[in-house]
Amino acid sequence: MATWDEVRRVANALPEAEQREDRHEWRVRSKLFALERPLCKSDHEALGQAAPQGPILGAYVPDLGVKEMLLSTSPEVYFTTPHFDGFPMVLARLGELPADELHELIVEAWLSRAPKRTARAYLAERGLDGAG
Repeated sequence: MATWDEVRRVANALPEAEQREDRHEWRVRSKLFALERPLCKSDHEALGQAAPQGPILGAYVPDLGVKEMLLSTSPEVYFTTPHFDGFPMVLARLGELPADELHELIVEAWLSRAPKRTARAYLAERGLDGAG
C-alpha cells in the first residue's frame, strides 16, 4: 500500500513539480495537484462513523466524471466531503491505495494541472495517447 515516501517519489519525478519543504504538498507552476488533507471538524461531522483514520491524500482529477467513477468503483479507497462537492478533487485513504493506483492518481493529478505544452511533452516522451 501507498506511503508518503512513495507519493514523494512519484510526484517529485514529474517535470516542474515542486514540493513545499514543510508539507506533503505538490505543485506544478504554482498550481496545486496533490496534498495531505487531514479531516477538519466539519469533515468529521459530515462523515460521522465513516470518517477514515490515518493519512489522507487529496489529488486533482481531470473532471467530475473521473471523480464519480473513482468514488463508485473503489469506495474503500476514495471518498469526498461536502467541502469538495462540485470540485475536481478526490480524497484517498493513503494506507488503502495500491502502489500502482497511487502512481496513476498522482500522474493524472499532475497532468490535469500542468501547462498543456509540458503535459503533451511528458506524454509524447512516453508514447502515450494525448501527445498530439
